[in-house]
Amino acid sequence: MEDKRNIPIIEWEHLDKRKFYVFGICMTMMIRVSVYPFTLIRTRLQVQKGKSLYNGTFDAFVKILRTEGTAGLYRGFLVNTFTLISGQCYVTTYELTRKYVSRYNNNNAVKSLVAGGSASLVAQSITVPIDVISQHLMMQRKGESMGRFKVQNQDAKRMLVFGQTKDIILQIFKADGFRGFYRGYVASLLTYIPNSAVWWPFYHFYAASCLKLCSLPSPEQLSSLTPRDCPHLLLQAISGPLAAATASTLTNPMDVIRARVQVEGKSSIILTFKQLMVEEGPWGLTKGLSARIISATPSTIVIVVGYETLKKLSLRPELVDSRHW
Repeated sequence: MEDKRNIPIIEWEHLDKRKFYVFGICMTMMIRVSVYPFTLIRTRLQVQKGKSLYNGTFDAFVKILRTEGTAGLYRGFLVNTFTLISGQCYVTTYELTRKYVSRYNNNNAVKSLVAGGSASLVAQSITVPIDVISQHLMMQRKGESMGRFKVQNQDAKRMLVFGQTKDIILQIFKADGFRGFYRGYVASLLTYIPNSAVWWPFYHFYAASCLKLCSLPSPEQLSSLTPRDCPHLLLQAISGPLAAATASTLTNPMDVIRARVQVEGKSSIILTFKQLMVEEGPWGLTKGLSARIISATPSTIVIVVGYETLKKLSLRPELVDSRHW
């Protein structure tokens, strides 16, 4: 008999892979469109010196919208969409690693920790060059740049969209060669592997905790509020943002350093950290945290609800009615 006090996890072997990838790409694209402006704001806040341009997330949003228009909030977006490839590699690696680890250890926290870290390693190897290019495009303000490289003739029609991208790619290659596209690779790994490795166990922990709160109103009524009365997706939608806020807070210091290494062209993580401490003190490590959490909260709700729904939609036909997912 199915235990109603546990949220069943849909594993890799339960899925129709064709549906999974088609629905997954569509879902990821919708998420990117909704949260990209806050990704851009977070990056600019992390790179700026002190509060030289923006006083915070809301101030940055208003100023960018006023001076650069809506298009300013989506600088580098088209290039960033190529990370759809890494996104599919991420979920594939995550699910396959969970399946592999389950042969040796069936503890859900262990499977999530190992799978999350492994998936991030694979994804970042694909994502870093795309991130480097898109971040330099994010730094292009009207008539000036916050980064090392400046797009020439920003107002020229021929420079719209991929013309600016080509210009930035050529400047990066001329200055740093092929290695320039992997600048900050180690910093990215030190940011996103822990972030991903921590997010998944916390996600399952918060989901289990929420379920216990719903299911244990009193010792005499152990399951008076079961998952059928309290939908799984609701609990997961609450757990996702909590896990994202936790992981973002723990890894934001490294994310600030990663952004500066990639945008300012620095070669040393340690020297970048020391310079940040001298210029802005410990509070410099929290730069962009609010924007990161703000962008993570809605996106995580969409990701969690979307990903869990995606897996339900991708269930093999013979499993759809077999249990209460």
